[in-house]
Amino acid sequence: MTPEELRAETPGFENCTYLNTGASGPSPRRVVEAATGFLEHHEYESPNEEGMYAAADAVYTDAREAVADLLNTDERRVALTQSTTDGINRIASAVDFEPGDVVVRTDLEHSAGILPWQRLADLHDLEIRVLETHDGRIDPDEYAEAVSDARLVCFSALTWTHGTRLPVRELVEIAHDAGARVLVDAVQMPGQADLDVEAWGADAVAAAGHKWLLGTWGAGFLAVSPEFLADLEPRSVGYRSVAEPDADEYAFHEGARRLEIGTTNPASYAALVEAIRTMDELGYDRIESRIAELTDRLKAGLGEERLLSPREYKSGLVTFADGNPEETVGRLAESGVRVRTLPGGESIRASVHAINTEADIEALLGAL
Repeated sequence: MTPEELRAETPGFENCTYLNTGASGPSPRRVVEAATGFLEHHEYESPNEEGMYAAADAVYTDAREAVADLLNTDERRVALTQSTTDGINRIASAVDFEPGDVVVRTDLEHSAGILPWQRLADLHDLEIRVLETHDGRIDPDEYAEAVSDARLVCFSALTWTHGTRLPVRELVEIAHDAGARVLVDAVQMPGQADLDVEAWGADAVAAAGHKWLLGTWGAGFLAVSPEFLADLEPRSVGYRSVAEPDADEYAFHEGARRLEIGTTNPASYAALVEAIRTMDELGYDRIESRIAELTDRLKAGLGEERLLSPREYKSGLVTFADGNPEETVGRLAESGVRVRTLPGGESIRASVHAINTEADIEALLGAL
C-alpha cells in the first residue's frame, strides 16, 4: 500500500485540505467497514451463533494482541480503555496516594495530563508540581530537581504543542532513580512513528487510536509494567476486571486487564485492529520519511521567524506563530484548509500525515 492509495480510500481528505490529524484523524473506508461489519455481526448474527458477549470478547482479545504488537510489549501488559484521558484516569485513581505526595507534570500537557491530577489534589491533598519547559524541551537538571521527591511523574512522549519528542528513556531513568513512577502520554505517536514501550521502561503508557492511526473514536489503550500493576489498587471493578466474574469472591486478573471494567462498544476495537494493520501495511519507515519530507517543505515555506516547532524533523506536528490565530483559522477553514489554534498563545498547529500531499502544503501556505 502507498500513501496515495490510503488517501484515496479516506473520504475525510477528499473535500478539504485536512491538516488536523493531531486532533483527530478521519478513518479510511476499510477501518469504518471493520467497525460496521463487526457491529452487524454482533447485533444480527452472534445472538444465534457464538453469543454477543463471546463475539465482543473475541474482538477485545484481538485488540489487546494488536496493541501489544504495536507497542512491542506483552499482551498481558495491555488494558483496553476508551481514550487516553480514560487510561490516565484509571492509573491515577488506582495509585494509593497519601497526603503530601508529589505528582510532577510538565507545562505542555494536554488536559488529559492535567485534570486528573487537579482532581486528585482536591481529594488527597497532593502537591502538583509543574515543570517549566523551554521551546518544547525539558532541561534534564531542572527535571531531576523537580522529580527528586515525587511519587509519580506524567509527561508526553511527543508534545502536542510543539511536536518535539522528549527523551523518554532518559527521563524515566532519572525518575526511577528518585523512586518515582512514570506515566507517559503517547497519544501523538501511534500511527506516525514506530514505538517500543519496553525500551522506554516507563511504568505505564497511555494512548488511543483516533489520531494518527486513523481509527474511530472510543478505542484507547494502556501498557502497564508488572511491577507497577502489583502496586495499583483499582477503584472500579467489573466482569472484565476479574478472573471469574461469577465466583463468590472476586480476584483481579493478573495482568493489565484488571484495569478494564465492563461492557463497552466492541466495534471501535474492531476498527482499532484494522487501523493498526493498515499502518503496518503502509510501513513506519515510509510514514516517517513521507512526513519528514512534507513538514520540511511546510517549515521552509513558513520561514524561521514564524516557526515555533523545531526546524529539524521531529514529528508531523508543526506549530507557527500568528497574531490573530482564531481569525486566521476561521479564514483558512472558509478556504477549505483545516488546522487548529493552540491554547495560551498566539499560535496555530498543522498536523501533517503521510497521506497528506505536496498540494496540501501549498494550499496551506497559499491560504496563509
